[in-house]
Amino acid sequence: MSKVLIIDDDEMLRIILRDTLENAGHEVLEAPDGGVGMALFRENSPDLIIADILMPETDGIETITGLRKDYPDVKIIAISSGSQRTEIDFLDFAEILGARRTLAKPINPDVLLQAVQQVLSEEN
Repeated sequence: MSKVLIIDDDEMLRIILRDTLENAGHEVLEAPDGGVGMALFRENSPDLIIADILMPETDGIETITGLRKDYPDVKIIAISSGSQRTEIDFLDFAEILGARRTLAKPINPDVLLQAVQQVLSEEN
């Protein structure tokens, strides 16, 4: 299958997402923040990135912006629960910056796998 990089500061969520993706046959890499995630991307060239928006250190907006600048065809799914806590819709903003799909937390595993399949099948 494909190589997927999960960037999220919530270790438990990374474990759940990793298990879901690995059970579907994907190879998974993990990063606790955008800085580590961008380094892993450059070293491993994953097919898809799943990035949280609200993280300490390098957040998802910085990560998406940086990766899209250097790799315009990168495939990204942005995830966040932040829109539920504030008036700012971070997921809409992530789409404007180039995320191919967005998912609000909590994430349904079937919805995640469907989004992953759709994004991976898209042309660049």
